[in-house]
Amino acid sequence: MQNARKKRLVVIGRNGQVARSLVERADPRADLEVVTIGRPELDLSDPDSIEDAVRSASPDAVLAAAAYTQVDRAENEVELARFVNGRAPGILAEITDRIGVPIVHLSTDYVFDGTKPTGYVETDETAPLNVYGLTKREGEMGVRGATRNHAILRTAWLYSPYGRNFVKTMLTIARDKPAISVVDDQIGTPTSTLDLADAILVVTRNLIESDSLAYRGTFHATASGYTSWAGFARRIFECSAASGGPNARVEPIPTELFPTPAIRPSKSMLDCSKLFQAHGVRLPPWQASVCGVVDRILSNT
Repeated sequence: MQNARKKRLVVIGRNGQVARSLVERADPRADLEVVTIGRPELDLSDPDSIEDAVRSASPDAVLAAAAYTQVDRAENEVELARFVNGRAPGILAEITDRIGVPIVHLSTDYVFDGTKPTGYVETDETAPLNVYGLTKREGEMGVRGATRNHAILRTAWLYSPYGRNFVKTMLTIARDKPAISVVDDQIGTPTSTLDLADAILVVTRNLIESDSLAYRGTFHATASGYTSWAGFARRIFECSAASGGPNARVEPIPTELFPTPAIRPSKSMLDCSKLFQAHGVRLPPWQASVCGVVDRILSNT
């Protein structure tokens, strides 16, 4: 008797932090395999390429992981950011609805304005402060409007051993500078994409295995706890120093001394209670995962 075909999560975006983390975290012995697709066979800026590529991959679920993530550059590349972040997710959701499979879409804490003193819940009003946040909110709306068979996961401050991210930037600068000025009045939650990948795999299995509406909708998916960028940097250097890597003194500064083209929310903590209640998923405390990622980055440099 032949083994049943594994269920397949098709990830849109091949080289990003989340896609590469999912490939790493997927257990080859498990019943869910991860397949990544991207350019040239699928280009989000070319709508005609999307449906053929998705159908050819034979998905049981689709993850919309590809995005325009250059927050500051988006202020000047509005149309590109709007298409990739705002329009393409809706197109993907229309396709998954026609195929009859669920879609998991990644969004961001930057859909909020940062004025709430406690963690945002999924029903709080969105009010993005920058183009990136605006386009990500448009993407959420596109997914919701195209299919009920979705899970939108808002996450934040992603880092990993892969790609470009804050951890790698800090370690690189620390090789040449004994002190680094880092913003201390923007509060959020550093989240390892390896931990996020574990959560995505659980959510995907639930969506495939059950039609329950409890598994569908919008959820917040970050590590537990919160800190500032300066606090994050201190933790990075604690981990690095313990492994004999570069270390630097963190000098906390206010946002006004580090102006950027895009305005960031001052507090963008996300309450992830709903994700645990619905899917049984709780990501580790943010401090817990930093050292492992730092060690891997150091071993590759």
